[in-house]
Amino acid sequence: MEDIIIILIILLIVGLAGLYIYKAKKSGKKCIGCPDSKSCSGNCSSCSSCKDKAE
Repeated sequence: MEDIIIILIILLIVGLAGLYIYKAKKSGKKCIGCPDSKSCSGNCSSCSSCKDKAE
């Protein structure tokens, strides 16, 4: 019984992550997780906030 609960929790987490990615891509975000994703050119290294993190 405990194994089933653990598996269901893992499936719920993976499902919610997939739903988040689906909604983000559908709304036009090119770099998910990047704060500049709406204005991003599609190459996340060109985003201003991504450049700041890399330096």
